[in-house]
Amino acid sequence: MDAANPPLAGRQPAIPDGLRIYAVGDVHGRLDLLREIEAQIEADARSASGKRVIQVMLGDYIDRGPDSSGVIAHLIDKRRERELVTLRGNHEDYTLGIRHAPDLVLRWCRFGGVETLASYGIDVAEFDEVEEDLACRQIVQRFFAAQPADHATFIAQAPLNWRCGDYLFVHAGIRPGIPLGEQSEQDMLWIRHEFLDSEEDFGFVVVHGHTPTAAPVIRPNRIGIDTRAYETGQLTCVVLEGTDRRILTTG
Repeated sequence: MDAANPPLAGRQPAIPDGLRIYAVGDVHGRLDLLREIEAQIEADARSASGKRVIQVMLGDYIDRGPDSSGVIAHLIDKRRERELVTLRGNHEDYTLGIRHAPDLVLRWCRFGGVETLASYGIDVAEFDEVEEDLACRQIVQRFFAAQPADHATFIAQAPLNWRCGDYLFVHAGIRPGIPLGEQSEQDMLWIRHEFLDSEEDFGFVVVHGHTPTAAPVIRPNRIGIDTRAYETGQLTCVVLEGTDRRILTTG
């Protein structure tokens, strides 16, 4: 645990006074569900009584679902309406990696990149008869030609974590025993069991997505809200205010 973060030691974690936070799990191209959960957020926020309202997105906006480009465009527009924190997920990270390593396209496509490419007007089936290395390079060229500049900037500038009060928001999690300032990008985007199985008191509660579960997971040291929205239709949001926690969900 980071010496700068004393243990919670049984006290209730809290958000600073005057704030209400809505943290939303992995969207994965389901713009319809994002709009649905935001309608619930809008209705719920009417009771915020002049408090500062912040919407935190935990990453994985793209892949698997049908409208990845639409999700990114929507979140860019949403910044004009509300204070919005948009963290980077491991799926967004692929779009950064393929620029310098086109061979990653094959792995990305297996993880849902086919649907993202389709949302930008690119059908990977067009490249079935092209030699593999050349096909990867051509797909990368087509993708970056089709991707609007503000979409690329949105992903490139997305932070890996965000801290507020006794909560840390991050896509996948953190590695136990490592101070927050020394956490690796790889772990914050990809970690699973070493984090999920840990009972360590981190000095804050980690709110994360990345690992899908049938329902939100609430433990003393973490809250997991990836409920596989692209497949189940259940997009989950945790509402944090003071020491209170509530769940909003679609489906």
